Amino acid sequence: MPTATQPPFPEDVPTHPLLVIDYALIKAGDESEIDRLWQAATELGFWYLKNHGVHYEVNEMFDMGVETMALPLEEKYMFEQGNDGMSFGYKARGANATDEYGSIDTSEFINIAKDDALAWPKIARRTYPAPTNARMESTIAPFVRKSLAVNATLMDVFNNRLGLPEGELAKRHTMEEFSGSEARCIKNPPKMSEEQTAIGAHTDFGSLVCGVRDCLYNAECRWDWQSFLHNRLGGLQVLVPGTEKWQYVKVRS
Repeated sequence: MPTATQPPFPEDVPTHPLLVIDYALIKAGDESEIDRLWQAATELGFWYLKNHGVHYEVNEMFDMGVETMALPLEEKYMFEQGNDGMSFGYKARGANATDEYGSIDTSEFINIAKDDALAWPKIARRTYPAPTNARMESTIAPFVRKSLAVNATLMDVFNNRLGLPEGELAKRHTMEEFSGSEARCIKNPPKMSEEQTAIGAHTDFGSLVCGVRDCLYNAECRWDWQSFLHNRLGGLQVLVPGTEKWQYVKVRS
C-alpha cells in the first residue's frame, strides 16, 4: 500500500537552516565533512543527513506505518504500550499531555523494539499488530540494521572527537544488549490550530540525538544513543540554543 502524495512544504513559513552532512564523506573519513558534522552537533544539535543509503527501507517503513495505522482502533488497542517504562507497542492519539496545562497530544505511534526486529521470528520484548509482523523480516529488520550501521559510524566520529579510547562509546551501545531502542512510525492529522501540538517539547532519551522530527507520517529509529528520523511533510520545530522561540525545520527531498 503506497503512502499518499504529500503537499509541498509552504514557502511562507519561516524556518531555521540546518547543515547538510554527507554521510558518504563521513564514512570515507573526509576530515572537512567530519569538521562540519562536529560543528552541527556542538553548535545546534540537529542536521540533515544525505547519502545514508537507507532510502528504500524508509519508503517501506512509511508503507508499514500506513498499513498498521489503518487497522480499527480496537485492534490497535490490543497492542497498546504497557506501564513498565518501555514505549514498545501502539500509542493512541491523546494518550499523553503536551504541556503543564494538561493539553493532550494529537499523534499516534507504532513503536517496534530493536530487540524484536533483530530477534524475529522470536519474540524478545512483546507482540505487534499483524501488518507490523508481516513486514518485520522484509522491512523493519533491514531498516533497523542499516540505521544502526549509520548511527555507529557517527558515534565513532564523536568518540574520536571527544578524545575517548577507541571503541569506548560503541561498547556501551551494543546491538546484543536489550535496551529501549526502537523503530517508530508516527501519524498525525493535519494541524487545525496553532494551539494543537503533535508531540510536546522534549529531548529524546539516550546519549545523542541526531536528525529531525515530527508530523503526518514519520519513519524513525530511536536508539539509546541517537535518533535517525525521516520526514516527508514537515512539522518539526527546534529550539535553537540561546533563544526561546521554537522554529520550523524545512523538509528536504
